Amino acid sequence: MTPLLCVKNVAKRLGSHQAVDGVTFDVARGEAMAILGASGSGKTTLLRLIAGLETPDHGEIWLDGTRVAAHGRTLKAPHERRVGFVFQDLALWPHMTVQQQLEFVLGSMNVARSAQAARITDALTLVRIDRLARRYPHELSGGEQQRVALARTLVAQPRLILFDEPLASLDPELRAHLRQELKSLQRSLGVTSIYVTHDRDDAAVVADRILHMKAGEISV
Repeated sequence: MTPLLCVKNVAKRLGSHQAVDGVTFDVARGEAMAILGASGSGKTTLLRLIAGLETPDHGEIWLDGTRVAAHGRTLKAPHERRVGFVFQDLALWPHMTVQQQLEFVLGSMNVARSAQAARITDALTLVRIDRLARRYPHELSGGEQQRVALARTLVAQPRLILFDEPLASLDPELRAHLRQELKSLQRSLGVTSIYVTHDRDDAAVVADRILHMKAGEISV
């Protein structure tokens, strides 16, 4: 079976810094993979390349059998890739309620308003925050905000979800609890995911397979 994601000899320089250096790996459909590495190792840049937020200088990126970036060019824009991104700082919009955050995502995808309510309810129920739909981010705990960010990603029904250290700012007890929840949710949905972290415990819990990244290079 064709892997969902293929990264082939991808490189990216940011100024004078070689952020990603000849990276190659595949991710199978339904696989939860972690990329473990210290700060500055290139993990976030690699995710941004996969999502289409950066263009590789060299190499190719394939999604579901389609080449989306190659030879210094972006061939498929981010909104065409069906890739969800959960950012480290969550990037929740402070002036929108939980429900409005999800409505905005669906509206930008031109999903009919008649279909939006059911998708929003499903996403909020999956992460167990349906009771918080009318609240604003500042009214939520850190763990609840994490769930909103995940629901906002899930409502778009992505084929691949990228997690950029989403638990880094949480206290150890909540972090341990949410990493187990992420693992359970990924298993129940069967969604393909890449989780980057500097925390070995996070990687061990959430991932089926762990790759290590150092100075822009990947190793098993």
